[in-house]
Amino acid sequence: MSVSDQQVIQHESYMQDTPRGLSGGVLLVMQWMVGTILAFLIGSWLVWFAINLQRQFAEDEIRAACQRVMPETVERCVDTVILQRGGARR
Repeated sequence: MSVSDQQVIQHESYMQDTPRGLSGGVLLVMQWMVGTILAFLIGSWLVWFAINLQRQFAEDEIRAACQRVMPETVERCVDTVILQRGGARR
């Protein structure tokens, strides 16, 4: 078997390995697109989670301060402070 025969065999086996007949360039673009979309979704979820966690910690601090100052009207105090800080009503 000569060197040129080996090259033909390797080239044919490479062409058969690509799934669904997609060329290497199209497959690479698809992988990049899927990876980019996944990175965007994971990043968006992490930002949402961080904002939600920060909001929860701030509300817990407000609730603790209201409990110390006005134990009889904690919910009213919390609502007032959150509204004064520009937050939304619960």
